[in-house]
Amino acid sequence: MAKRKSKFVCQSCGYETPKWMGRCPGCNEWNTLVEEVVSTGSKRGNWASSTSVKHKPERISEIQSVEEPRIRTKMGELNRVLGGGIVAGSLVLIGGDPGIGKSTLLLQVSSQLAQDGLNVLYISGEESTRQTKLRADRLNVQADQLYVLSETNLVEIANQIDAIKPQFVVIDSIQTIYKEEVTSAPGSVSQVRECTSELMRIAKSNNIPIFIVGHVTKEGSIAGPRLLEHMVDAVLYFEGERHHTFRILRGVKNRFGSTNEMGIFEMKEEGLTEVLNPSEIFLEERSQGVAGSTIVASMEGTRPVLVEIQALISPTSFGNPRRMATGIDHNRVPLLMAVLEKRVGLLLQNQDAYVKVAGGVKLDEPAIDLAIAISIASSFRDQTPQADDVLIGEVGLTGEIRRVSRIDQRVQEAAKLGFKRAIIPAKNMDGWTPPKSIELIGVHSVQEAIKATLGQ
Repeated sequence: MAKRKSKFVCQSCGYETPKWMGRCPGCNEWNTLVEEVVSTGSKRGNWASSTSVKHKPERISEIQSVEEPRIRTKMGELNRVLGGGIVAGSLVLIGGDPGIGKSTLLLQVSSQLAQDGLNVLYISGEESTRQTKLRADRLNVQADQLYVLSETNLVEIANQIDAIKPQFVVIDSIQTIYKEEVTSAPGSVSQVRECTSELMRIAKSNNIPIFIVGHVTKEGSIAGPRLLEHMVDAVLYFEGERHHTFRILRGVKNRFGSTNEMGIFEMKEEGLTEVLNPSEIFLEERSQGVAGSTIVASMEGTRPVLVEIQALISPTSFGNPRRMATGIDHNRVPLLMAVLEKRVGLLLQNQDAYVKVAGGVKLDEPAIDLAIAISIASSFRDQTPQADDVLIGEVGLTGEIRRVSRIDQRVQEAAKLGFKRAIIPAKNMDGWTPPKSIELIGVHSVQEAIKATLGQ
């Protein structure tokens, strides 16, 4: 007879302990340990049967390499993030804030694949079939080979997959699916881990691509243990501001393509539409002739994107000046202000600083340092930089401008949108041929960059 006992599992990191504790030793989070009942007993027979596989080790030189075919959707932005299309037998996790458009995106993709002749199974654990039909009518989804199932039992889901034999499956969401053998509640660490493992087995054994929707925490990360992200083949994050219509799909893990790729969509009444030229969208509302506004060419995966960085410097009325940032790391602003104060001589210690990336985009690469520094200096001096300048470069603590990667793609994107000058690191001036329509200015330090953009 199997004995039943309980253990306490952290819902954030998966740490297990036989007794309850207020604070998890694994992730230092409070009140995340939840009691789960487990069965213990002899499982040697099951283990022996599961390990009696017939596969033998093969020499890597004798294994034939096969090019995996990809299922290309009609959304080029999604194909870009996935590395060229959906790989058969892959397990993809997509996360995002509630109401950001995850279900809308996957329902549109399911409709497109069904219209191309593929059997598609859309499993919703949060909505009934009639509720899913209402959203499908709003999105004008009409496809005979798109099947909708409202189910949370993993065994029933597996039976339906065996019966219908779909070529594309969507699970919305993994936190609602449960396995009867696991005694904990749906959404717990044990349930999410076991259900994801079973779905991975179904995807690999039947060569079916499965998309899983995952909830996110208040910090924006996938809810549940980090093990969930390690089990799947690709992890996509759907981001965007509630008050903006633009949505950004980022790939943070991809076994079949490059990471940190970005796809941009716009939410409309008829659903999500692709944004083919995001640089024009982000710059269409730019205010020219205003101090504190600069343009930077940032790389998002393999795509260069031009965005506007705005800075507002004003005298503080408090003992400690405020440093606020939106769209960039908030620690980068005081660091660059310290460089400007020490190396350039700007008195910023009694100034409030507000820095924002316009359009709701989040930038995290070092090549945006120079544009942030020039924006701060421009607002502090109340001098307007030239409207046709684009700034690219990393700023060091000694005030030097360091080399950045893929300078040719950044400058070509700026030239395509009509910019006349590019202030770039002097180390990036050689080894490539720039477009004839744009002038390159190589700078070694922040002082040279300020002189080139704002004058003395």
